[in-house]
Amino acid sequence: MKVLFVASVYRHLTAFHVPYIQYFQSQGFEVWAAGTGVPDKEKLEELQVKCIDVPFSRSPLSMQNIDAFKTLKNLFHNENFDLVHVHTPVAALLTRRAFKNNRYGKIIYTAHGFHFFEGAPKQNWLIYFMAEKIASKWTDHLITINEEDYKNAHKLLPTEKISYVHGVGVENMSKSLTEDEKKLLKEQLGLSNESIVISCIAELNYNKNHQFLLRNWKLLKQENPQFELLLIGTGENENKLKDYVTKEQLLGIHFLRYRRDVPDLLQISDIVTLLSYREGLPKSIMEAMEASIPCVVTNTRGLRDLIKSNENGFVVNHEDDQALVTAFTVLAKEEPLRKQMGQKARQSVEPYLLDKVLQEYIAIYERLLK
Repeated sequence: MKVLFVASVYRHLTAFHVPYIQYFQSQGFEVWAAGTGVPDKEKLEELQVKCIDVPFSRSPLSMQNIDAFKTLKNLFHNENFDLVHVHTPVAALLTRRAFKNNRYGKIIYTAHGFHFFEGAPKQNWLIYFMAEKIASKWTDHLITINEEDYKNAHKLLPTEKISYVHGVGVENMSKSLTEDEKKLLKEQLGLSNESIVISCIAELNYNKNHQFLLRNWKLLKQENPQFELLLIGTGENENKLKDYVTKEQLLGIHFLRYRRDVPDLLQISDIVTLLSYREGLPKSIMEAMEASIPCVVTNTRGLRDLIKSNENGFVVNHEDDQALVTAFTVLAKEEPLRKQMGQKARQSVEPYLLDKVLQEYIAIYERLLK
């Protein structure tokens, strides 16, 4: 028995789908993966996953995707898979087209956030919705991870071919730092023990909308001098954001780039924020909730599924500077409220924990493999 996982980059699979790979292996399946990216390919191979390099491009119009399609067609001509599970939009579209007319096996697509959504540009609906409408004919089952996408999925497929699951699953925090370890980590980052630490774990790109926070940072820092901001991640906007911080002489902002110790960084964080224009169901916010941290987020699909204003954090409208400043300032001034909201966050993330989400996926896998 064979199962194939497909994503535009292997990193997507190593970041989110290792527990599902290991589940299939425990059931006696031979697990294959298709994608790109050497370091993460090696990680998958260490897990005894057979990797097939497919030259996907994230741009749907790239000529590179013609080669990717040919590679997939050849793969499906030579190998039979009981199940193919596809992720990421372009890779999912190409794989479903290449798998079309296969008489053996089923194909599942997990939409980690449709590119057509409430407030999206009309061209997104024209291009991506129509592409998904066509691809739905080649899809045995569609999995969505937020309420808005689940509703829109009914425009593509009948109800019996659609499932709503609680994301990809977030793991319980494996290790708690001692107070001395927290103090040492803060010192290493140049933070005082009295700091109120805000963390943002996100790729540094336009969609994540760091600029919304940075343009309000001077006022926030004036009202709350103990604020320190950790920007955790890398991306195409890194230099642009650093230049803005320098030009505006913003204090207390730390660019930490890619970190392998995010669980530790969460344990020294008082507030977590994500202000994206578009999300599916962000794992970084679920991890913050699991760590009992209140969150400040934008009124965005996926984010509003997780955070409820005045319960486990605050949801602010895009570009509402006053609401953003008020949300952070209220949390800064009222430590008991931070703790209360953090406890509520931990309670409300329960359905999203990995052991529960894995069971949701297993039920879908078993139904399709019968």
